[in-house]
Amino acid sequence: MKNVTVYMGPRCNFCDAAKRLLMRNNIPYKEINIALEDGKREEMIKKSNGKRTIPQIFIEDLHVGGYVELRELEKEKKLDNLLK
Repeated sequence: MKNVTVYMGPRCNFCDAAKRLLMRNNIPYKEINIALEDGKREEMIKKSNGKRTIPQIFIEDLHVGGYVELRELEKEKKLDNLLK
């Protein structure tokens, strides 16, 4: 399974929803809190081509987007294929 990275922050309902979706599908992920880790906000913005909202989700180097995009991939049954 490919590595999943989720950039998130405190008091973020969409971040919590993304984590629940990943856990529900038994998808391990690395969580990066941009509020606590120096330089991670800038890293996220650079990797996501300027996106500043959280969460920002990556499968390996593929930028998935945020929770809405992740949920759409799950609904369309495309998430599993991206993880292979």
